[in-house]
Amino acid sequence: MKNVPNSQQLTIEQALSRAKKATKQGKTAVAVQLYNAVLQHQPNHPVAKKGLRKLQAGLPHNQAAQIETADPSQDQINALVELYHSGQLIKTEQACRELLQTYPQSLVVFNVLGVVLCGRGKLQEAVTSYDKAIRIKPDFAEAYTNRGNALKELGQLGEALRNYDKAIQINPDYAEAFSNRGATLKDLGQLEGAVASYDKAIQINPDYAEAYNNRGIALEQLGQLDEALQSYNKVIQLKPNSADAYTNRGSTLSKLGRLDGALRSHDQAIQFRPDCAEAFNNRGNTLKELGRLNEGMKNFSKAIQLKPDYAGAYSNFLLALNYTSNHSAFNRIAMARKFGEIVKKKAQSHSSPYQSPPMPGRLRVAFVSGDLRNHPIGYFLESILSSIDPSRIDVIAYPTTHTIDALSERIKPFFSKWKSIYAQKDEAAANLINADGVHVLIDLSGHTADNRLPVFAYKPAPVQVSWLGYFATTGLNEMDYLLGDPYVTPPKYDNQFIEKVWRLPETRWCFTPPNVDIEVSVLPALSHGYVTFGCFNNLIKVNDKVVELWAKMLDAIPNSRLLLKAKQFRDLVTRESVIQRFIAQGINSNRIMLEGPEDRQKYFAAYNRIDITLDPFPFTGGTTSIESLWMGVPLVTLAGGSLVSRQGVGVLMNAGLPDWIAADEEEYLAKAILFASDLDKLARLRTGLRSQVLASPLFDAPRFARNFENAFLEMWNQYTHRS
Repeated sequence: MKNVPNSQQLTIEQALSRAKKATKQGKTAVAVQLYNAVLQHQPNHPVAKKGLRKLQAGLPHNQAAQIETADPSQDQINALVELYHSGQLIKTEQACRELLQTYPQSLVVFNVLGVVLCGRGKLQEAVTSYDKAIRIKPDFAEAYTNRGNALKELGQLGEALRNYDKAIQINPDYAEAFSNRGATLKDLGQLEGAVASYDKAIQINPDYAEAYNNRGIALEQLGQLDEALQSYNKVIQLKPNSADAYTNRGSTLSKLGRLDGALRSHDQAIQFRPDCAEAFNNRGNTLKELGRLNEGMKNFSKAIQLKPDYAGAYSNFLLALNYTSNHSAFNRIAMARKFGEIVKKKAQSHSSPYQSPPMPGRLRVAFVSGDLRNHPIGYFLESILSSIDPSRIDVIAYPTTHTIDALSERIKPFFSKWKSIYAQKDEAAANLINADGVHVLIDLSGHTADNRLPVFAYKPAPVQVSWLGYFATTGLNEMDYLLGDPYVTPPKYDNQFIEKVWRLPETRWCFTPPNVDIEVSVLPALSHGYVTFGCFNNLIKVNDKVVELWAKMLDAIPNSRLLLKAKQFRDLVTRESVIQRFIAQGINSNRIMLEGPEDRQKYFAAYNRIDITLDPFPFTGGTTSIESLWMGVPLVTLAGGSLVSRQGVGVLMNAGLPDWIAADEEEYLAKAILFASDLDKLARLRTGLRSQVLASPLFDAPRFARNFENAFLEMWNQYTHRS
């Protein structure tokens, strides 16, 4: 927000040029200051006098006569602005109020006061200050824009939008109003409209770097990554030292799979702004994607050091901890507690009484998630939602992103309400949930992308539960339960969770049969003449210990191959790095096959090229493991000492394959060699495995739904007895 006139000394030519530009943009008060500054030096300057007369002609007659005397002198304004830029907001506010004693009709001072009040967090008072300016000059476009900015910060996005529209109505060439309008539309999830608004701002002002940057963010959220990259490159062309543009560009490059370029872009951001917490956070994410976990966590720590209440950096750090065994459970839970303290401190104590009826006819259960779409969460939920008994449970959705796809449309009818909280601040979202009378509120994200855990810190529902999308404690005291099962969360690990562990009888998961027409092939090894192992998990999980163990396995089984499939393999530098890691273990590169992501049909077809799936550790597979079994491919897993390292155990126990679970690395290696040595037995297992898992609890949605419903009804029963 560039609301305060620049205080630097200008030449007469520069002042006149800026006055004309301000007039065109509807910044009447700024133009008046500049023309008055010229007339102080040259009282009869013809251009300044003519410009001032034109401004007077556009004002009501009772204000036009005051235009040269309504505002303090240019020197006074300059002093006020310099005080503001020094960061002394309290003194600036006092100075504004003192000037208003002498100049009670000063548009400029009311404008500056509004900006100062916004800076001090006094947003409603800022709106009042802009209202006073508008009463003096009803067509004051800049005041409407600034008023919109304050309302946007208050979370009143619709009202903010009306103010920007009013400013544009007054001055159709007001670039800043179009840009701020775009930012509001983006927050409302109206991304196409936001891009159009930014485009209009850029059309008016082709050098508008901020509009290009925000346009890039909107395009990135729309998934138009190449176009977003072009916008960030334009910002860098206009402002070569823009740290924001470089780190945004880096994030887009990461999504495009160009991880090496992404890292360089974040490095440039930090070079230009060494205290940019966001750049360190984004750099940490890129390093994590590259498998450089320790470096990534150092960057998250740096982001937190620079910005101690940076909840997003804490979430990224906590997520990264799941991929490594180098940190103790004590350290993990301590970090999670710190996150919980930070978000609780930001949240106000819940003051409204719960609206949920104490003895409901139906229990109102709500899901908060950014993944109610074509995503592993969506794949798990679809069959469960279709099997929930609507006479017992009323289900509500609170999506945290704007994305709606085919799966979203399929599951929408199962919800009685679908209310996006994408554009809502945490407190507003919590108030909405509370007003809807939710009994049980379920978080499906944990510390993964698009989570809204800070909303749960407000405790908007009497019972709050963590489930499905995360695999460790959230760190929130306000989260009452974590849904587990006997295999992934045996009682001896309860001390790893702040939440109380509630065990479903058989499995915490139930998968929806994939909507693809892919048959299970015969065992590939029978025609290839060699065994092909595979892993389709995120490359981050394939740490050095995993590579070392898999290399031993390949060495022990002559001519065997390994197929790895992950999103990171779009990047050539990453592919070469992984190949070199296996070469360092004595494995020839022609035995390692690396493939990037493909559409869902081709992804499942790739399972027909592998004989045995290898589960990584300590972060074992979940979705990929169940998908592998559905495609007839069994997996070897290593049982660990945490939920995330026991996901394979839960899958295989429920699938009826306990022999494929190893207790340690030595047994993991032995089992892989043993199973690969008996191709006839492996072929027979493959033939019937899909039918076997479809009949198991992993795919029995009605059975899971009854257990699911009973769990929440019993949680509610316990809550009402405590209350």
